[in-house]
Amino acid sequence: MNATTFDETQALKALTALAQAQRLRAFKALVVAGPEGLTPGTLAQQLDSAPSALSFHLKELAHSGLADIEQRGRNLIYRANFAQMKGLLAYMTMHCCQGESCEVTDSTASCSDC
Repeated sequence: MNATTFDETQALKALTALAQAQRLRAFKALVVAGPEGLTPGTLAQQLDSAPSALSFHLKELAHSGLADIEQRGRNLIYRANFAQMKGLLAYMTMHCCQGESCEVTDSTASCSDC
């Protein structure tokens, strides 16, 4: 998925999912975990969160497309959906720098107007 196929509805759904502290923390932990992903129990321990509350947040991340779920035996494995994350970032920066090409490094854009 790229910026041209990522639409406003998808962006709003993803941003809404991330606009809650526990979900943002969970998503960041999934990004750090990488392709291996995490079980809800492991994630709950890492975030010092109640598993039942975290389950709700993980479902919201999955519903937004920012997380994928895999059934592995009796466990669920949650992973950050990097393609969706990149699509959101591309969508958000599509019109950056007044339409000029710019590259973001160290949290700053290379164009003088950004």
